Amino acid sequence: MNKLVVANLLHRPVRSIISGLAVAIEVVMILSIVAIFMGMLNDQKDRTNGIGADIMVRPSNASYMNGVGGAPMPAKIVDVLRTLPHVAVASPAIYNLSTSPSVEVIYGIDYKSFNALKPFSFLSGGPFKGPDDAIVDDVFAAGKNPATGAPYKVGDTIRIMNHDFHICGIVEHGKGGRKLVPIDTMGELMGAEGKASLFYIRCDNSNNIDKVMQEIHSVPGLQDYNVQSMEEWLSVMTPDKLPGFNIALGAVTSIAVIIGFLVIFQSMYTAVLERTREIGILKSMGASKAAIVSVVLRETALLAVAGDVLGVVGTYCVRALMARLFPTLHFEVTPVWIGWASLIALVGSIFGALYPAWMAARKDPIDALAYE
Repeated sequence: MNKLVVANLLHRPVRSIISGLAVAIEVVMILSIVAIFMGMLNDQKDRTNGIGADIMVRPSNASYMNGVGGAPMPAKIVDVLRTLPHVAVASPAIYNLSTSPSVEVIYGIDYKSFNALKPFSFLSGGPFKGPDDAIVDDVFAAGKNPATGAPYKVGDTIRIMNHDFHICGIVEHGKGGRKLVPIDTMGELMGAEGKASLFYIRCDNSNNIDKVMQEIHSVPGLQDYNVQSMEEWLSVMTPDKLPGFNIALGAVTSIAVIIGFLVIFQSMYTAVLERTREIGILKSMGASKAAIVSVVLRETALLAVAGDVLGVVGTYCVRALMARLFPTLHFEVTPVWIGWASLIALVGSIFGALYPAWMAARKDPIDALAYE
């Protein structure tokens, strides 16, 4: 029976290839969307955690998504925070969500205090020397500079927020943004001079984090501010707690499943119609309905497995392409989602073949043998 299944697939190679590609595309769609969503989320978590802060202070109505909400707080609040017991470092920062030429969060920082949270690791260059200097990380620097066609280096000019900055230093990635500029310059560009989006605080001892949070809430005027430990913030940045994340993921996955279902359904339905006489011969030789159904489902399963393998390979090819075209985009392919995508594609394919299999099993052997 297995030889018959393989022979049927090889007898119609074009249709078999198209069906396998449909399953592969389904797997690539699922894995690629998840890889981009989860990659962006986890990359932001890792880089924010790498800043070295224990606590973040933001206005009461601030979004927990960095870069959203502008710069509504007076930057001079940092002077009050620095006087609190157990506060070792307090640093103001401005975040701005930029969508040109790509979606990214630009950091405006006070270099001295931001570096005190956790020192930068410079690969070349050094700190800001002027208001139009910018620090970039090694991931961004590895990209191609459109002006030279080579990776970015210290001294190159980059455009940030419609303003020309000169790269003064390249640092190891993992400490905040990929592009960091002086907070005063960003404030001027945003029309938010003397303002901050949030304050980072490092405590003298991690055991004093709760005490410092209570002290901040006890300061007049800061009672309603959003004071959150880094641990709490990291726990919030999960797919289940991000609005719309699972909905978008579910919608894309559903579309991919429907595509795979329809292609497999059409392929196996056509195969059953084309093999009407063959099915009649099998039934006249004593093949049961279960055996006929088994042939159709085995063909489908073989196509689905081949499509799964091709889809996983294709996803890694997409990752390599994305790394070349968009080096700052974190594309995260995990074994868990490889398993889920493969299972979803396999189950969807089997369901797509159920009706053709049922239709084949119901054929009358006499009518099937007389079919032209």
